[in-house]
Amino acid sequence: MGVLKDRFGRHLNYIRISVTDRCNYRCLYCMPAEGLEWIPHERIMTYEEILFLARVLKDLGVEKIRFTGGEPLVRKGLFPFLGSLRGFVPGVRTVLTTNGSLIPQYIDEVARSGLSGVNVSLDTLDEGLFRFMTRNGNLQDVIEGIRLLAERTDIPLKINTVLMKGTNDGEVETLLDFARTHGAVLRLIEFMPLDDSVWRKDLFIPASEILQRLPERGFWERMDNSSDHSAGPARYFRNVSTGQRIGVIEAVSHHFCQSCNRLRVSATGVMRPCLFSEVGIDLRPALLSGNAASVEALVLQAVNSKPQSYCHANTGATHMSRIGG
Repeated sequence: MGVLKDRFGRHLNYIRISVTDRCNYRCLYCMPAEGLEWIPHERIMTYEEILFLARVLKDLGVEKIRFTGGEPLVRKGLFPFLGSLRGFVPGVRTVLTTNGSLIPQYIDEVARSGLSGVNVSLDTLDEGLFRFMTRNGNLQDVIEGIRLLAERTDIPLKINTVLMKGTNDGEVETLLDFARTHGAVLRLIEFMPLDDSVWRKDLFIPASEILQRLPERGFWERMDNSSDHSAGPARYFRNVSTGQRIGVIEAVSHHFCQSCNRLRVSATGVMRPCLFSEVGIDLRPALLSGNAASVEALVLQAVNSKPQSYCHANTGATHMSRIGG
């Protein structure tokens, strides 16, 4: 097994792969109210192509693959694909990010999936605000999905919350209580300026202010997760009184570029070296050719084009739903 390292010595062993651009929600921070024009089906990577890519990535030293969307559960055949993946890339951790709304329909499949983790996006526990933030979502579907994940599986569970000033920033304590009740780790995420059609500076809350809003402020101590080379970008804190953990993702105020260990692949097979960059390497022709060496060469090209930080990236309009976050 190889080791992927970029020009700056960063060990890249974590890949996010979007399996679809489609979603049943229209979240405020993800896409405009009118939605987006869906990418035609023939331009989306097939599951066979993703399996092939996963095997190449494993041979290059990738240890963790996260599947995202859009909403990954809206794509038919996801769970048979995950079952096939276990045989193709044994030893690679596979995780899923979902809005949770379809988990109740697929809980048996999720329990048998072999997933190493599930992240559920949940930005509020207020039903009216949930409908407003998702533009059409039913909060109870997501709550039921989280309950079932907690009660019927032993899959580690995280809850991702994008905090927006004057919108859901008063719910930190309530969300913490909810996460603790369901054995989940709450992760509070800064609103990111990826798309001018949804970004509003007046809604941004920096991580320093987020930390000030934690209840029992004197009881939270920083945890060291530097030894977990497949970990994500969150800084984790532990409450010394209750033992509860919380993550804070400072994507804007204190960017984590120095320790970034990831690459992203869009649903159309474009590998993006940086979340904030519009530049990508199209892997799909090589995937369709079935030539592993060609795919590997393109992955290495993407690795070598990874910027030192997002400040050096060729930024452009980016819709979260098309690159998987």
